[in-house]
Amino acid sequence: MLRKRERGFWQRRFWEHLIRDDADYASHLDYLHFNPVKHGWADDPATWPFSSFRYLVARGIYAADWGATADVSARRVSARGSGGLSD
Repeated sequence: MLRKRERGFWQRRFWEHLIRDDADYASHLDYLHFNPVKHGWADDPATWPFSSFRYLVARGIYAADWGATADVSARRVSARGSGGLSD
């Protein structure tokens, strides 16, 4: 059993967050898709096998090369509300 110095995949601590708007939702998706790259588990979001990133690229939400470079400021290729997950 791990104590204090957690090295497992899941952390014991978490926080609940209500998604406020489309921009907040987009920010969380960016975090979700870039996190494996940030931690060195994948070279870019498209190579992480457990990601919805490729699905969202196919739907036109993300550019195929998003997150492949250090500059992730060029977020999505589509406008908010068109081609989103709920559309």
